[in-house]
Amino acid sequence: MADDSDRFIEAGTPTFRRATLALFAAGFSTFAVLYGVQPLLPIFHDTFAVSPAESSLALSLPCATLAIALLVVSPLSEVWGRKRVMAVSLFASALLTIGAVLMPSWHGFLVLRALTGIAASGLPAVAMAYLSEEMHGRAIGLSMGLLIGGNALGGMVGRLLAGVIADHASWRWGLGIIGVLALFAALAFQFALPPSRHFLAHRMRWREVPGTFTHHFRDAGLPWLFFEPFLLMGGFVCVYNYIGFRLLDPPFSLSQTVIGLIFIVYLAGTASSAITGHIAGVLGRRKVLWLAILLGIGGIALTLADNLVLIISGIVVVTVSFFGAHSVASSWVGRRALSDRAQASAIYLCMYYLGSSLLGTAGGWFFLHYGWPGVAGFFGSLYVAALLIALRLTRLAPLPPTGG
Repeated sequence: MADDSDRFIEAGTPTFRRATLALFAAGFSTFAVLYGVQPLLPIFHDTFAVSPAESSLALSLPCATLAIALLVVSPLSEVWGRKRVMAVSLFASALLTIGAVLMPSWHGFLVLRALTGIAASGLPAVAMAYLSEEMHGRAIGLSMGLLIGGNALGGMVGRLLAGVIADHASWRWGLGIIGVLALFAALAFQFALPPSRHFLAHRMRWREVPGTFTHHFRDAGLPWLFFEPFLLMGGFVCVYNYIGFRLLDPPFSLSQTVIGLIFIVYLAGTASSAITGHIAGVLGRRKVLWLAILLGIGGIALTLADNLVLIISGIVVVTVSFFGAHSVASSWVGRRALSDRAQASAIYLCMYYLGSSLLGTAGGWFFLHYGWPGVAGFFGSLYVAALLIALRLTRLAPLPPTGG
């Protein structure tokens, strides 16, 4: 009989619940810290006298630094250990968020936001690698979905709190409370996450590090999977970056509090990531990914209406589409990468956050020149490209016995 230390984590066990709770809290913290500023972009526009595209730097800049830092931090986790790197990341990003609200100038605030992105880089790819190493194959889809569900809930609560508190107190109070919540999440993570059973630390020869990344591009499927999050996240973040500007203006003229409440639709993302991950585990990823993306194209069409109910419905559909597709694609990377999984996850998430940064800011140009129809058209072009890639992946030969 195998020793308990050799067993992979099965769904439904106490160890599974501890691991998923810890990583759910970690995803919550990271996304609340990163995306809590999103409903505040119109406030930054007015307070610091910057353009909508410049105000988006509060979100785009940390996403860019996170994307780059991922490529360095992920190899470090091979030396220092998964849990240690993730814990340091969570505590540092929480403290930097608290520090950022004390900065009086726009440029000083952006500097600390950029450092927050670097600090947060120790969580996303390393968490995916931890799940790929520790979870049984039958549990990987559900556990990855729950991790992304924590991301969705953190994004929702961060945006909701920041928007509502900013309307009744100030944006500094809103973001500061998010930083305090992130500290509590870091403590929960530290105490709850089970130690790695299947990770072996090794000395890092830095001359060999580039090879641990580049060999993934020789796979027939991974390069296409790496490009998906760039397109999907780029379009998704454009919707949430600029919908506030649209709804603050006539004919809607909503308050900052009401706009903050719109982010409750992130609950749909929390549910869809876990559900879609489970469905993909049963039916196969290649059968589910393209359908999730197609759903997003339908959702963005709804937001072109002048009816508020249809607009909110469209945002819900876009949110379900994005988190479902992201859940499927990210777990597919974890199963298809047969070695150097932290590096494969790092490439995937580097593209994810570069999409958020570069395409999220580019969406401001479309909004400035063409209004909301320009943003919707930009989103549609990105998701059509993602759909074509997903359809190509349906013809991808699987890697036996456990690859995707």
